Amino acid sequence: MNGLAVNGARRMRIVATGLLVVMAALYIAARSTEGMHPAIGFVRAFAEAAMVGGLADWFAVTALFRHPLGLPIPHTAIIPRNKDRIGDTLASFLRDNFLTPAVVARRMARLDVAGAAGRLLAAPSGGDDRLRRGASRLLADSLEALDDERLGGMVKSALVQRIGQINIAPMLGQVLDTAMKDGRHQPVMDALIRWGARTLEANSALIQQMVHERAGAIMRFTGLDATLATKIIEGLDKLLQEAADDPGHSVRIKIEEGLAALAFDLQNSPEMQARVERVRDEMLANPAIQHWLDGLWQAARAGLLRAARDPDAMLAGRLGDATRQIGEMLRDDPALKSLVNRFARRVAAGTAARYGSGIVTLVSETVRGWDARTVTDRLENAVGRDLQYIRINGTLVGGLVGVTLHVIALWF
Repeated sequence: MNGLAVNGARRMRIVATGLLVVMAALYIAARSTEGMHPAIGFVRAFAEAAMVGGLADWFAVTALFRHPLGLPIPHTAIIPRNKDRIGDTLASFLRDNFLTPAVVARRMARLDVAGAAGRLLAAPSGGDDRLRRGASRLLADSLEALDDERLGGMVKSALVQRIGQINIAPMLGQVLDTAMKDGRHQPVMDALIRWGARTLEANSALIQQMVHERAGAIMRFTGLDATLATKIIEGLDKLLQEAADDPGHSVRIKIEEGLAALAFDLQNSPEMQARVERVRDEMLANPAIQHWLDGLWQAARAGLLRAARDPDAMLAGRLGDATRQIGEMLRDDPALKSLVNRFARRVAAGTAARYGSGIVTLVSETVRGWDARTVTDRLENAVGRDLQYIRINGTLVGGLVGVTLHVIALWF
């Protein structure tokens, strides 16, 4: 695009200069043959005034960017001499007309951000394919460019903070209460009783050793300590076996009474709820839980990257259905649309307030950092065609003025 602008400006410069040369040749020819016919005087007047107008506009256009003919004429090469002031003025213009929160908010008020996003998401094909794929690449590149460790830490901190604000004791109490009413606690109780029986069998030697150490010398001498330990183990094993086989066993009833009391305390006892909260906080501070949360974030990030790199898959299945539903809500719900648009305006205005000065400073310092030739070339290429049209118009208008003056001179 820049090459086209440069070539266009160069062609128009050749045309304007060629027109000036043509007027000069026409003036010489008309001047040398003026006595042959009165009408040639009009041609001479046109060509003469056209040369004056063309030269004057050539001087004016050239003086903007450089010294005409390389001569250091005062008030020429205006742009190179004032490039710093131009940069400051341009930066001030951007700040005052584009980057103030009030201006940004006013312009954002005309935009329906939520409606546009809703139409894109609600479209069966995902809207414009190029836009969808471009947004997909932008999302993937943004996720990869972000500091993974820092972003993961922020997500983990937000998740821990959110979990820490939840009063989980009443929730646990309700779950336990509902499970007991539906009988879903029975398999868990069976598993606990079987685990108790296996644990008793695996630790029988330890129980015998404990009884032996606590028994008196007479019991150890007579061997009654071993008999007592065996009876204890057999009694406990029999109790567990009976509890496993009999759904109405007293052990089961006691356990159910304890679970019911626990469910009630979890929902109603401030002391129990405080104890659960302390356990929750200790678990969240445990390094193992922190490591698990890190792995959870890495898995979520990998899933997001896979979905972002494949926009077709992203819009398929349940995720696609959910995306389309969100789009329909944004498109059709006036209250949600107003909320999202208001949020977008606040974000844009806040961004302008926070970063507007930095952008203005960047523009000003960038222009100041350019050398004079760079500024001259870029501005001349940007508006070069129109500047050469000024020369052409000056040549033609000057010629018409010359003919008008010639007519007036003949009239009077």
